[in-house]
Amino acid sequence: MAAITPERLSLNTATTRAQWKLDQAIEGCARHGFGGIAPWRDQLQALGPEKAARQIREAGLAVSGLCRGGWFTAEGALTQNVLDDNRRAVDEAVTIGAECLVMVVGGLAPGSRDLESARAMIEEGLAKTLDYARTVDMKIAIEPLHPMYAADRAAVNTMRQALDICDRLGDGIGVAADVYHIWWDPEVRDQIARAGKKRLMAFHLCDWLVPTTDMLNDRGMMGDGVIDIAGLRGAVEAEGFSGLNEVEIFSQENWWKRDPDEVMRVIIERAGSVC
Repeated sequence: MAAITPERLSLNTATTRAQWKLDQAIEGCARHGFGGIAPWRDQLQALGPEKAARQIREAGLAVSGLCRGGWFTAEGALTQNVLDDNRRAVDEAVTIGAECLVMVVGGLAPGSRDLESARAMIEEGLAKTLDYARTVDMKIAIEPLHPMYAADRAAVNTMRQALDICDRLGDGIGVAADVYHIWWDPEVRDQIARAGKKRLMAFHLCDWLVPTTDMLNDRGMMGDGVIDIAGLRGAVEAEGFSGLNEVEIFSQENWWKRDPDEVMRVIIERAGSVC
């Protein structure tokens, strides 16, 4: 398996969100020879989708994904407001030429303990959003999140769960496989094979630190933790995935405090040596 070179990397802008605005991240990706970028919607909206699209094109970057749609349970019911926001997310993804719109689907409804109802609400929201996304040719990628986020961020927690939804909803929907969320799953390689090339829409890199000191904001740089990143990359590539390797690191006490150009240099080094 060939080493990951810079042109095979995409920067998820969460990795440098404490240091760079989106226009700076675009410039940084181009400066360091990255092949792509994956903006978050708050940063995209701050710059403006059309302006961002132009700057991304001029920098010669691909867009491996837009983060994020979803949060279908946020208002306790599948409201028109939630559906409208997801429709806007689809339109923003189209504007910037994203490979897919990544879905962080939402956890329990506020004040609820009913996980089954939350999952039903999520699937209905995905179905309605997918109906619109198909009309504008935008792929929807469910990102299953580690079970520690089931209550507050995503009640879809395994590749199996995500792919069961994809089976029911049909074409145009697949998965974003983030090693941070799937590495622990004893079924992960079987489910990667089940997804296949068509439904493996994004692949995210970072590492799981031991100990992890914060549930959200203590991800590691590749090679600093315990994930068999190379093994998981080999599994997705064996199924024909040829997209960019998207680096997404939330790191309040480490990487968000460093010079962003240093962060980019370390990403390149680690991608080439441990991934």
